Amino acid sequence: MPSADLYPQTSTVHYEGWLPHSKNTYEKFFHHLNKKAAARRKAGSAHIRAVDDFENAINAEPEMVELFQQIFLQAAPQNHIDDFESLLHCLDTILVQPPSFIDNDIGQPIGVPVYIVFDLLSNTAAAYELFRKPEFNTACKDLLDSWGTFLKSSDSNTTLTDQEGGWFSIDGLKRLEDKGRGDFNSTYVCPKPNQVDRGYKSWNDFFTRELQDDVRPILSDGNPDNIFSACESAVLRLDRKVKAHDQFWLKSQKYSLYDMLNRDERAAEYFTGGTVYQAFLSPYDYHRWRAPVSGTIVKAEVIQGTYCAVIPDGGAEEGDPDFEPGAPYGALIRSQAWLTQSATRAIIFIEADNPKVGTVGFIGVGMVEVSTCVLSVERGQRVRQGEEIGMFQFGGSTHVLLFAPQVNITFVDDVEKDGVLNVNNHIKVRSLLAQVN
Repeated sequence: MPSADLYPQTSTVHYEGWLPHSKNTYEKFFHHLNKKAAARRKAGSAHIRAVDDFENAINAEPEMVELFQQIFLQAAPQNHIDDFESLLHCLDTILVQPPSFIDNDIGQPIGVPVYIVFDLLSNTAAAYELFRKPEFNTACKDLLDSWGTFLKSSDSNTTLTDQEGGWFSIDGLKRLEDKGRGDFNSTYVCPKPNQVDRGYKSWNDFFTRELQDDVRPILSDGNPDNIFSACESAVLRLDRKVKAHDQFWLKSQKYSLYDMLNRDERAAEYFTGGTVYQAFLSPYDYHRWRAPVSGTIVKAEVIQGTYCAVIPDGGAEEGDPDFEPGAPYGALIRSQAWLTQSATRAIIFIEADNPKVGTVGFIGVGMVEVSTCVLSVERGQRVRQGEEIGMFQFGGSTHVLLFAPQVNITFVDDVEKDGVLNVNNHIKVRSLLAQVN
């Protein structure tokens, strides 16, 4: 496992929608969850099929059993899940219902409950070993796929209400519309806008909602030198002169192109010395990806990787916008750059019509329950600026754009101004991101 000195903490970013912003909210979330899980355990309730399969997969490998035991011993004192059986019953409780905006009296949004359950467990040395194992990730994928099947069913739209805690409650709509996202009914395609649930047949139908045709227009005047935002997202990183191979240091966020691009030596060589732009999606954002340039798809594939693995750290650092220094929450969010080379991800290359742009790389990175990356394009297909190229399903995530070293690119002031990166700035999809010179 990497040491704390070798892998210091990353820059301070908001945990927008992924984590509650207070210890009190954490306590309430686990109070409600553990109460339900404990009742199931006391009653001797059988695990649901997906959780039972997950348990069997873990118990089939003695090393995974031992590592899980070590995880519970190593977890921070703030952890509220005592053992593997308790974890299973927590998953039983979560995976039979859709995410609520706010559950009971918790007081803050809980958009990605599976991530919160694994949050403190993942920030341990034992989890770093276990959660990178192929056998664990196969079991985890099956578990999350089962929940994904439920979230596509008509039974999963029960939290799309205007009641307290629902996504269309006053507070829910406020969160879905803030940061300039726009009035919900005017911004997104709503099958039945006058209904409380807006006509969305399932949770995933709501989550992968489409933009209305006149929203987020491409304002390019036909200029082929313009690069547009591929995702509705918050600025996270901007690195130049990236290397094909690099030891991963979280503090300076060094990217290793060879690992990011799934050991594709030719592609890594092409982008070596170039530019990496990374931005972060919250669960409240629009989750479809749009082509940043016009051109031809020359590569489109999904790479299976990790789901819960993070770089263990010493907790939130000085200046963290949400947590006090040392708070152990949120290691996954602080590991976002590392996830570009380890997590399940979609890789799309677009050979731009503009020779000054060359080939642009897009990487959509899955995170925990948001690890389903769906491609909308295939190799050889033509795309125009702003056309859909794929989507995330079931939660928030992160994405990367890659540019070759010969591309002389200048980012808009909302991303970088006078050499200062505007971390956490919310950038709308299909808005102007950069220009080549």
